[in-house]
Amino acid sequence: MSYTIEWELNSAIELEKLPFDIANRILEKLEDAKENPEHFVEKLRYMSEFKVRIGDYRVILLLDKINKKLKIQMVGHRKSIYKKYG
Repeated sequence: MSYTIEWELNSAIELEKLPFDIANRILEKLEDAKENPEHFVEKLRYMSEFKVRIGDYRVILLLDKINKKLKIQMVGHRKSIYKKYG
């Protein structure tokens, strides 16, 4: 069974600010991650969140295995996303 994706409001706004081609790549990667999250997500150290790498961009999310949901917390460039989220 496939996972569903839930977007936090701020993460959806950040995605809309990105160039179309980058936003499209992020959405495609998340669609792939819905089918097999364990293959695409990586646990963040010292945190309960996970990340998905898409080139120089990162998606920080919560993986809810019980309800089969990927809860997108933040989207951004790798240089600044950890400072903003941490």
